[in-house]
Amino acid sequence: MGRGKVELKRIENPTSRQVTFSKRRNGLLKKAFELSILCDAEVALIIFSPSGKLYQYASHDMDRSIVRYRSEMGLPGSADNERTRTIEFWKTEIEELKRSTENLEGNLRNLAGEDLSMLGMKELKQLERQLKIGVERVRCKKRRIISEHINYLKIRRRALQEENTRLQKKVKLLEQQDDTNPTL
Repeated sequence: MGRGKVELKRIENPTSRQVTFSKRRNGLLKKAFELSILCDAEVALIIFSPSGKLYQYASHDMDRSIVRYRSEMGLPGSADNERTRTIEFWKTEIEELKRSTENLEGNLRNLAGEDLSMLGMKELKQLERQLKIGVERVRCKKRRIISEHINYLKIRRRALQEENTRLQKKVKLLEQQDDTNPTL
């Protein structure tokens, strides 16, 4: 059962007005968050309370959203010139790269067995699977290197045996020549 239509008018009781403001503000912030997550939308919300206090939510960067809004609306001071847009673009890129770097560093620490206390069972199983795959790759590479080294050593041994046989024949030949041509 719905409540029906509620007449919208200013709430006269200051306490009731403040309670309603707080509840509706929280609901509005929640809806903005949900919209940004569910629809992958860039959402920016600015609320000033009756007392002048600022409340805000931005799914990305508030300054970037404001610059984008001003630019879309063609307002003065918007980021119409190429230089400002380029600066904003690179600021955003830097922030995204910082986040990406932090994530990669966290993953690296996890792979090294550090900072595991924050991981749940699912993440630990995934980490274990990644480590098993990594160990298998290392073992495979190690076996290949050992196999290549063994093949190299076999070839080297054959070459040394042939050289040894050749030198032994040469020594015998020299000994035979010494036996046939004795010098005083």
